[in-house]
Amino acid sequence: MLLTLTDVFLTVLYARMGTSLIARWVCVAGWRLFRRLGRMAGDRGALLMTACGPLLLVLIVTLWAALLTLGAALVIHPALGNAVRQSQGETGTDFVTALYASGTSLALVGGSSFSPHSNGFRLLYLANSLIGTSVVSLTLTYVMQIYSALQRRNALGLQFEHMTAGTGEAAELLARLTPRGELSGAVSIISELAGAMTQVKEAHHFYPMLFYFRFREPHYAVSRFCLVALDTMSLLDAALDNERCGWLKDSAAVSHLSSSALVLVTALERTFPKTLDSAASRNMVERTDNARNRYFAAVERLQRASVPVTGDAEEGARRYAERRNEWYPHIARLAPAMGYAAEEIDAAIARSEHPRARGLQTATH
Repeated sequence: MLLTLTDVFLTVLYARMGTSLIARWVCVAGWRLFRRLGRMAGDRGALLMTACGPLLLVLIVTLWAALLTLGAALVIHPALGNAVRQSQGETGTDFVTALYASGTSLALVGGSSFSPHSNGFRLLYLANSLIGTSVVSLTLTYVMQIYSALQRRNALGLQFEHMTAGTGEAAELLARLTPRGELSGAVSIISELAGAMTQVKEAHHFYPMLFYFRFREPHYAVSRFCLVALDTMSLLDAALDNERCGWLKDSAAVSHLSSSALVLVTALERTFPKTLDSAASRNMVERTDNARNRYFAAVERLQRASVPVTGDAEEGARRYAERRNEWYPHIARLAPAMGYAAEEIDAAIARSEHPRARGLQTATH
């Protein structure tokens, strides 16, 4: 009972990633099982994995209730027929009867056909009723908060998807942040995105179960919208003209969005289950287009949108590659761990593997 209450405290009240005693390892084992079943299910694997988060939540709550009942039963069992007796008829002394008596004792006092007949067990029944009521209340509140945080996370992912016109491209987002070269509104929008990103990070800190809620649509994935945010800020720093856009590069909003997205990615990567196949992470890095090619394609899109870009293309490409190499390996490790393929997370990989895109690349070379 003390072990279970400690786990409830660390999971619900203390609320820090990776601190629970039981729930964390149950979730890790369940997540890996669902990933294995998802790979075996083929095309239906993505749909199967969407059930992982809700089922793990039900499993954890059920496990807490079962362990509390078992703990109380181990205490009550030796006292059956003596200090704990049935109100009517003969009191059974088997362990199933002890489980029934302990389960009803976790409800309100007086709601059971078993009653204590010693001061010690009266106090035990009172403690059990307080524990049962408190754990139920805390659990219901915790579940409601998880879904509230999940809604905010999904809203942020959908916001990035709409702001990139469904492309998931950093250049598209940056062009829309600075329409026709107008920079004045970019700071406020970036600041709003940074604030929402910080809230998502803290939500995963307070409600670690959020990680296991996976959706079929990749734009809801943390690794997807963090990649878009980090790539956009890297492109903003490397491609925009210093004279006209230097104030934007130096703004707190830009630094805030970059830092909060990177902190979120590294925290999830460090805390949650690693992919069993490390080759998936290496494959994602290897399949990434050359940073120079990505940079020049992005600059072309920005020029079409009349965004002021730097005149030193080579220096911009070098700086972009440096910035990207700082954070992309974290994305490449996190995305497979969350069960997403490389082309689902990185739009450039999906575009390069499209038959028409491959033909255009070949013609360009």
